[in-house]
Amino acid sequence: MLKIENLSCSVFENGREIEILKDINLTFQDKKLYVITGPNGSGKSTLVKLIMGIGSLKQGKIFLDDKDISNYSIDSRAREGISFAFQKPVTFKGIKVGKLLDIASEKNNTISNSCEYLSKVGLCARNYKDRYMDESLSGGELKRIELAMALSRPAKVYIFDEPEAGIDLWSFDKLSSLFSGIKETTIIVSHQKEILKLADEIILLSNGKVEKVGKGSEILPLLENFSCKKLRGENGQD
Repeated sequence: MLKIENLSCSVFENGREIEILKDINLTFQDKKLYVITGPNGSGKSTLVKLIMGIGSLKQGKIFLDDKDISNYSIDSRAREGISFAFQKPVTFKGIKVGKLLDIASEKNNTISNSCEYLSKVGLCARNYKDRYMDESLSGGELKRIELAMALSRPAKVYIFDEPEAGIDLWSFDKLSSLFSGIKETTIIVSHQKEILKLADEIILLSNGKVEKVGKGSEILPLLENFSCKKLRGENGQD
């Protein structure tokens, strides 16, 4: 179980403090799928990055299975069981795809292992295992490879920041079955209705605060009428 208590985060811009997240309290139960959504600037990406250890808390605690990991490094959190896929894929020039999968999974993968990871994101291991992570790969290919890397690491919590970004329509169709097949706790930042429909619970952020947490039947109608000023996210940032 992942738990966040009284989490706040600020940045300084032009000599003044801007609060990005304000007193966030959330509990992510084991083996459930959560989607975090909300307007641009509501703090969605900031929140998941803080869970992974990217950035500094102003205040608050993060617990994984009742262990306080608030001061753990990114590497330590990964070892504790948190796997993260960025909104914009990180590039590793000069390294082959197969080697990155070995690093992510912490083992020397066979073709069969690599095929298992890459086929989940619509790629063939024989075609990609020996490809270099360079400009010869499209943005969509890089995104899918990063998703495969995140999935190759056994984890307690999988976090995906806007996984649909840059993905072609054919691959997007496969994302639903991909996320549905993950048996551990899954947290996805997304605006996409098809991904929102997969959620056991949807977390709606607005202006750096938790506006509402609930089932899709409660949150989706609210999103469809998402027009009131209160939910426009004017002061935060992702």
